[in-house]
Amino acid sequence: MDKKREALSRAMAEFLDIPKDLVMDLPKVTMIGRNEFYLENHRGIIEYNLTRLRINLSRGFLEIQGNNLEIKNLLPDEMSVYGDINMIKFFD
Repeated sequence: MDKKREALSRAMAEFLDIPKDLVMDLPKVTMIGRNEFYLENHRGIIEYNLTRLRINLSRGFLEIQGNNLEIKNLLPDEMSVYGDINMIKFFD
């Protein structure tokens, strides 16, 4: 059932020219260099320390690895992270 709903949402977003991150609750990631990371549409923090941050998403989770990672801004659906970012991985 989820695949049908996802296909319908994707088709509706394309037809109406609406951003998919709004209709399908997809994460929106913005990187500025290797030191600033912004994420919209997250579902909370799973794990956090100075070298690794794991963030829950609507589907799977996101892992950021680096050094001196610091959460500068945390809101219910968006966050910003600063530090030396070495790797970003998505997991389903």
